[in-house]
Amino acid sequence: MKVKNVFPRPFGIVVCIFIAAFSIILQAQSKKVFKAPPSADEIKNPMPGDAASIIEGKKTYTTFCAACHGNKGKGDGVAAAGLQKPPADHTSAAVQSQSDGAIFWKLTNGNNPMPSYATLTPTQRWQLVNYIRTLAKSPKK
Repeated sequence: MKVKNVFPRPFGIVVCIFIAAFSIILQAQSKKVFKAPPSADEIKNPMPGDAASIIEGKKTYTTFCAACHGNKGKGDGVAAAGLQKPPADHTSAAVQSQSDGAIFWKLTNGNNPMPSYATLTPTQRWQLVNYIRTLAKSPKK
């Protein structure tokens, strides 16, 4: 028994093109860079990056950030796999090259799926910035 093709050939081609285009759009959206506005670079960090600030920043990071960004900040936390966009790798040059003000702005405003952390005090957010600075990749020896 011969099975008859229900859909004409051009329909199949259109469906394939649609699926490919949709896939490309999804990939492009997932790779969009979360950028702070240029004005964020003007925001100056009022907190010294001393040990006390970093210790407090690590506590806040462990509570609010590590589930997605991982304990070492590499974007590999236990919740990362379930997110539509991968969390930033805080050890990367892309993050570490940003100004303190830009990182503070991002913590304050969020970017779905990352929530806004405006509910944290400004001090806590600056401590997070100082802690994130300690996550920079160490040079290979």
